[in-house]
Amino acid sequence: MDALRGLASMVVVFEHALKPLWPEARLPIKAVFDPGWYGVLVFFLVSGYIVPASLERRGSVRAFWISRFFRLWPLFTVCVAGMLLLAAVGWDSLHTWWGSRTVALALAHASMLQNLMYVPNVANVLWTLSYEMAFYLLLTAMFTLGVHRRSTAAALAFAAAAVLGAGLLPVTLLSAGGAGRMLTVVVVVTVVLAAGLAAVLRGGRRVQQVGAVAIAGTILLLLAVNQSYPGPWQGLFILATMFAGTALYRVETGQFGHRHIAWVALVPLAGLWLARAELGVQLAIAAAWLTFAAGMALRHRTMPSWLMWLGLVSYSIYLLHPLLLESVEFFLPDSLAVPVAVRLTLLVAVYAVLLGLCALTWRWVEMPAQRLGRRLISQAESRAESSLERAAGG
Repeated sequence: MDALRGLASMVVVFEHALKPLWPEARLPIKAVFDPGWYGVLVFFLVSGYIVPASLERRGSVRAFWISRFFRLWPLFTVCVAGMLLLAAVGWDSLHTWWGSRTVALALAHASMLQNLMYVPNVANVLWTLSYEMAFYLLLTAMFTLGVHRRSTAAALAFAAAAVLGAGLLPVTLLSAGGAGRMLTVVVVVTVVLAAGLAAVLRGGRRVQQVGAVAIAGTILLLLAVNQSYPGPWQGLFILATMFAGTALYRVETGQFGHRHIAWVALVPLAGLWLARAELGVQLAIAAAWLTFAAGMALRHRTMPSWLMWLGLVSYSIYLLHPLLLESVEFFLPDSLAVPVAVRLTLLVAVYAVLLGLCALTWRWVEMPAQRLGRRLISQAESRAESSLERAAGG
């Protein structure tokens, strides 16, 4: 899985590098094979495969969210701060709404659900994290309600919703219509989800169930009527892809029979049908699933250490490369006037600097944050065990 994440992250960097370095080749390449969609779909399949295991292994929603917080938010904050710094020095520009809708945009980014609330992303890659967060929240709700093993059903339900709703579902139905309306939606969604999570983490059984229903209902509503980019069917297909990855994890671990593989195969078929007018996206979907299948087939083989390392720092690669590419675009406003050899050299330099930065952020941001998260989880588990022992003794 680490090897797949490393590969996916490097492909995404290549896709985004086309705009500042090879704008003349970007659309022709994407028309034949969309590397961006390929990369993010591999990421989503891996997330679907790995993330539920981390929740179910401990059986603790609290431990899961401590782990997710220290895995995602520290580097996310670094990325956002970096983009704001680029804007401050004039190397990039922020969406005009940051001047008039600051509170709504900041609060939406803090929840990582900005893409489901019609909020422009500070960095272009952050849109995918909104779907990751939606997946985590749905997993939490399903686990709390005791239906978390229905991964295949969830994957097929989202795929069916994407197919049946393609071209019919509204876009930004809730958030569009002015600054006040957007702020209202952002605040209401944030409050409901925060209250739902608090209920799941601290409430009694009935309160936990109510909180889980509130979480699931809010996320499903946003997915159904309030997506902006890339669009309703794409967002629903992304969720289907992640739950398909979870179903494959359950087959691999013996929780499901192999007949579930045939059902899961309907998810990429749905994606191919939905993208029937876009050959590049179709080939990306097919390639992503074939790549994941190859990874599964080779899962018992030892992967090259450099590829494993790329997987280890893949989150840094994913979040930090827009900062470098925005800088390249600022200093290279007319790349068509630059010889191809120079542009190739710049691409190699971008990769080299990026990997160096990722080594630093892994060492000084990601690793310490994850270590702190594990320590807090251990302390929480120790307190819970002590409470049980005192209750038993009483």
